[in-house]
Formats: sequence, structure tokens, C-alpha cells
Amino acid sequence: MTGGVGRAPGETATVAIVDDHEAVRLGLRAACQAAGYDVVADTANVPELLEALDGSACDVVVLDLSLGDGSSVTENVRAVLATGSGVLVHSIADRVAAVRESLAAGAAGVIPKASPMSSVIASIAVVARGEVLNNVEWASAIEADRDFAKAQLGRRERDVLHLYASGLPLKLVAMQLGIAHSTAREYLDRIRAKYVEVGRPAPTKVDLLRRAVEDGILPGLDIDGGDARR
Repeated sequence: MTGGVGRAPGETATVAIVDDHEAVRLGLRAACQAAGYDVVADTANVPELLEALDGSACDVVVLDLSLGDGSSVTENVRAVLATGSGVLVHSIADRVAAVRESLAAGAAGVIPKASPMSSVIASIAVVARGEVLNNVEWASAIEADRDFAKAQLGRRERDVLHLYASGLPLKLVAMQLGIAHSTAREYLDRIRAKYVEVGRPAPTKVDLLRRAVEDGILPGLDIDGGDARR
């Protein structure tokens, strides 16, 4: 899971909006309400959001990276995640370093402000389900960032990561590659260790999926095509 709170089937998803431009907040609020979401807060910064939530969580916080209060991307994302809410970054697409920082801090995905509102609403739906948003903006932002340190994985490690991050249980990964389950486990442990070495830890399967997309081992997936994996 990437954040968000559990809901009973049919229960309305809750959304909060953090952006220091009132017009953006009003537009997102109206679109979310029209789509059937319960907008529980819209604020100009994260401290105001935390005060509005008052210790509770919501399914998705749509968070702008360029807040005018001097706060850092990492501290904002982590503060929101600490409430148990999922984070969807809503940002100008050319802020590559900030996008990368937000993903490293644990944001579930990024949607550019230039995107159609229908794409923003679709992205909110993905994050509300507790899924990682694997869209083309991830891949393009990382590809354009030459400072992004890739883990130096061997061919077999890349094979294991590709299959495992694609959703196969480790036992089936081992069978498909013709190796022992214990050997596949060793490869997986090595992969995680290498990502720790380059400052990009991947303790969960969702984290490994992120790393595989970031490093081009799996393609960035367009959520408009309905293809998003846990």
C-alpha cells in the first residue's frame, strides 16, 4: 500500500487538496466533488492541512510541490504520509528534481498540472485504491534527470526484478527462470541491498515496482489505459 485509509465497498473516497493558489484549489475541489469524492480539506500549505485533518487520514492528498511557505518537498510528503493518507503530486512537469524527490519520499505518483482534469481524477482514483500511479510522467521525469543514481544490477538480477515487480510471486519467478526458490530469494536480497547502496531503498514490493519503472526495467504505464499495478 502507498497510503490512504481502508474503506468499505461503496464508501465514498476522501480527498484533500494542498496548493497555495486559491483558484487551483477551487477548481480541484469542484472537479473532485463532481466525480463523487468527499473533499475534506483544501489548504495553502501542509501545516494547515494537518490542522484541518486533526489526526485523521484521508484517502488521497493532492499536493503541489511549489508551495510558497519555504517548506521542502520531502518534509511535506512525509508529513502527509504520516497521517496515513496517500500522496498524489500535482506539479509543473519541468520540475524534475522536485518530482524525483517527491517519489523518493514516498509519493504514490505525479500528475502534471497541464494534464486534463479527467486524467487528474483518474489518478486520484488509482491512489485512492492504495495503488502506485505508474504513468509516463514517472518515466520521462526520471529519464531526463541525469543525476538519478541507478542501481548496478546484473542481468539475472534484472530478470528477477522484472518478473517479481510485474506481480509474480517469488516461487513462480524462480520456476520461470529455472532457478531454486532460495536462489531467487538471494537475488532479491541482493537487489534490495544495491538499491540501499545508491540511496533508494526498496523494502516492499511496491517500492521495487517503483525502482523497476524508474530504472527502465519496466515501462512507465499510462493510467488512462487502465493499467496500474499494485
